[in-house]
Amino acid sequence: MSSSATSSPSPESGEQAPVRYATTPPRPPGLAPKDTPITWAKDNVPSIVGAVLLLAFVAWCAFEAFGPTPADDARLPAQGALTLAVFAIAIWLWIFSSIGDTYVALGAAIVLVLTGMLSDSQLFSSLGEDTVWLLLAAFVIAAGVTATGLSTRAAVYIVTGATGVRQLVYLVTGVLVATAFAIPSTSGRAALALPIFVALAQALHDRKRLVLALSLLFPSVILLSAVASYLGAGAHIITSQILQTSGYEGFSFTTWLIFGLPLAVVSSYACAELIMWLFLDKEGRSQKLDVSVEKLEEHTSMPLTGPLTVGQSRAALLTLAVVLLWCTESLHGLHPAVVALLGALLATSPGYGLVTMGKALKTVPWSMLLFMAATLTLGTALVESGAADWLAHRVLGPVSDAGAAAGVVFVVVVVVMSTAAHLIIQSRSARSAVLIPIVVSLAPGIGVDPMAAAFASTAAAGFCHTLTSSAKPVTLFSDVEGIETYQPKDLLRLSAFLAPVMVGMVLFFSFVIWPLMGMPLFL
Repeated sequence: MSSSATSSPSPESGEQAPVRYATTPPRPPGLAPKDTPITWAKDNVPSIVGAVLLLAFVAWCAFEAFGPTPADDARLPAQGALTLAVFAIAIWLWIFSSIGDTYVALGAAIVLVLTGMLSDSQLFSSLGEDTVWLLLAAFVIAAGVTATGLSTRAAVYIVTGATGVRQLVYLVTGVLVATAFAIPSTSGRAALALPIFVALAQALHDRKRLVLALSLLFPSVILLSAVASYLGAGAHIITSQILQTSGYEGFSFTTWLIFGLPLAVVSSYACAELIMWLFLDKEGRSQKLDVSVEKLEEHTSMPLTGPLTVGQSRAALLTLAVVLLWCTESLHGLHPAVVALLGALLATSPGYGLVTMGKALKTVPWSMLLFMAATLTLGTALVESGAADWLAHRVLGPVSDAGAAAGVVFVVVVVVMSTAAHLIIQSRSARSAVLIPIVVSLAPGIGVDPMAAAFASTAAAGFCHTLTSSAKPVTLFSDVEGIETYQPKDLLRLSAFLAPVMVGMVLFFSFVIWPLMGMPLFL
């Protein structure tokens, strides 16, 4: 290709400076010139180490499946080896690549179908699971409630009753715990709570330490309180489905509420106290406040006073009715998904509706639903191929050598692993898809109830506060335009104290509280 040059006067010297017009197309962004030397970036080291470990794991699986083994019952089935290889590659891509989690999960599921590890009916049936319909309908109901402004108005009304810092923190915590039953997603709850935080932060702009504490409180409580509800996180549904696939009863909305709500309340308020202790001094914790509705209305376009609108009244009645029907399934026999669908139809009905069906469906996180369905398929493949059982005995099998204390050691290891897993696998659903099949496979042989162990693992996985990338609510509140929130060092400081507190709390509930409530830990 050729280029031409013309001249134009230089603004500084008055001389003619050459102006070049190249006919060669510009280099795509991020593509280095040919003569640029190739260098190793420090950011590539973890992915390279991960790739080496991935290859070693795949080689180990191949050797266990096709190499000499001392006992036939210790051999990994060939189907299990292939399933583990696909699953390991998916985990590597979840951790180190920029490819979307849903794309990776669907790709892995398709590979298992093409290789004969799964039937196409198993893949497609996961999209028709009752839990997928339950979440879909719940999102439609949540869209209607949000559209009326009821949730924001109720939260602001409660918060404005605070006369001191500790009271404000406690009221915010209570409101956030309650949202676990209205919004079936931690990301959705974070998006709903963000305007409330912004209004509070602007009204308290002269108290920077309090704003910092509130910015940590909102995402922390949202994540910890999700365990209160069966719909609080996709991981809860995945856990129940894997249990059912393995031949166990699984959890319903009511049973999850019974065991999860106490932990959600205790852990949320413990976190609130910890945040105040770490980021507010004694004087800051005892300060008086005057957060009025009028002051908050200055920072929001939504009216916060006056009687409830017709839509808000209908939204309140609809939410109350749906939650009550979910909690009384044993009395009326209606499946929770059917109740949710009835609520969704009512929320979008032409006469009574709070929002149109089209607008409500646009708010549904379809990517999350597809991801959940795909990970359910992967979990099924791990169980049915024998991979989960083999891996459980290989990885956690040495725990059984602890003798009489094997069950105790097993539960402690599971809870610690589940708490730390967010540093490797960011998606809570993906963590459950990886850990729960292993836990369920190994627990009976050590004398531990699989349902109790799976519940403890899922509850512990709710801790994901260490990095801004560890969870979407943490990411959302880390960068709020016009408001100074927390820095990475603040998250690390909080996590250093909160992680051991959460491990101890889940273990205490596992060994003491849940057995007293009807979920024994040991068989």
